[in-house]
Amino acid sequence: MKISTKGRYALRMLLDLAEHRNSGFIALKDIAERQHISKKYLEQIIPLFNKSGILKTNRGFQGGYQLAGTPDKYTVGQILRLTEGSLAPVSCLDHEPNECERQYDCLTLPVWEGLYKVITEYLDSVTLQDILDAHSAKADDYVI
Repeated sequence: MKISTKGRYALRMLLDLAEHRNSGFIALKDIAERQHISKKYLEQIIPLFNKSGILKTNRGFQGGYQLAGTPDKYTVGQILRLTEGSLAPVSCLDHEPNECERQYDCLTLPVWEGLYKVITEYLDSVTLQDILDAHSAKADDYVI
């Protein structure tokens, strides 16, 4: 499984909003500058999160975006599913129940199911807040 640029940039954008959540609505140009991501690229990602209810939008002079909830409410798994679609390592696991005609004869299916379980459990256990906390702890450990 390889996470696309869209997924990586979406995570960085939402982390930026989480990190600056006490600053009110954040302009997309500010996120783009801080994250070194094209504003045009972020404009393509924003609709995915507007529709999902993860973002609040304010138009006008003081317009911008902010998280609808606190950073501990959003997991990396949730964010990547919105940008990537399925996180399944093989296509036969994209549907529940599994519709593959070979599912009962496939020797490798348990391997892919195990990998999928590990991927989803891990990504669904990591929140935006966890990432911010880990970064903060790492920065606090710096000593000269």
